[in-house]
Amino acid sequence: MAVVTRSAHPDLLWPGVHSTFGASYKDKPAYWEKIFTKETSDKHMEVTIGLALYGLAPEKTEGGPISYDEDRQGSKYTFLNRTYGLGYIVTMEELQDGQYAKVSAARATGLARSMRATKETVHANILKRGFNSSYLGGDGATLCSTSHPTKSGNQSNRLATDADLSEASIEDATKIVVNMKDDAGIRVNIMPRGLVVPVNEMFNAVRYVSGALRSGTSNNDPNAIKLLNILPDGVLVHPYLDTDDDAWFMLTDEREGLKSFDRMGIEFDKDEDFGTKNARAAAIMRFVPGWDNFRSIVGTQGAG
Repeated sequence: MAVVTRSAHPDLLWPGVHSTFGASYKDKPAYWEKIFTKETSDKHMEVTIGLALYGLAPEKTEGGPISYDEDRQGSKYTFLNRTYGLGYIVTMEELQDGQYAKVSAARATGLARSMRATKETVHANILKRGFNSSYLGGDGATLCSTSHPTKSGNQSNRLATDADLSEASIEDATKIVVNMKDDAGIRVNIMPRGLVVPVNEMFNAVRYVSGALRSGTSNNDPNAIKLLNILPDGVLVHPYLDTDDDAWFMLTDEREGLKSFDRMGIEFDKDEDFGTKNARAAAIMRFVPGWDNFRSIVGTQGAG
């Protein structure tokens, strides 16, 4: 068990030390909140179930009967809340002899940063594992797949051929979104809203999305992506997408898909150990991110 003693910060036992280094880095924004729809949870797990409704109406012949269709339950998705916790222990002597109260504040700040980074990492893993067959959703497919099973047949939210980020691949992803259908095969009104890219693609993404003219050509053609306002939310550069430099995603305006259930927000507590008089501080949180409606995102692993 890790315990902070006086030897961890010997210089802080002497007056005259002006500041400590490494405890005041600027925090990054909450990326996950721009990708996932936040939900509250009041139980150890949450379950969502898809619903397949009715297909197209067939022509009725004169004097003939009306055709009847049936709705049925779709795929079942389970969101199991998990608990994350981290803390530190400081000896009584270190607390008594340390000269600076701000050291305690820095420890609390550092612990809060660790908890926030944990939450970002867990959420980012949903996208990073979006092509990994070891992580399947309730429909038996990966988050981004060309074969999500539905009542009307397999549907796709992945480029047919994985491709690096480019004007053409953004257009292909847009076509997948605009052509999306519900489980019964009826077209739905879903549109793209933004790109999520790793750091290595940040400059290319901005050129493709924001330039007035087409990027990388000598022609004076307008940038159709910008002109049509295909991606109103622009580009989200996500530094936690750090395992695949060319995988990227297109978010859609279907917000019932990528979800984050919050069972318990970050809570900080402290106490004293009776036997040692050591001070203990800890933070804990419970949450679970995941997905059910695959139409909330389109993805590709890139060509690499």
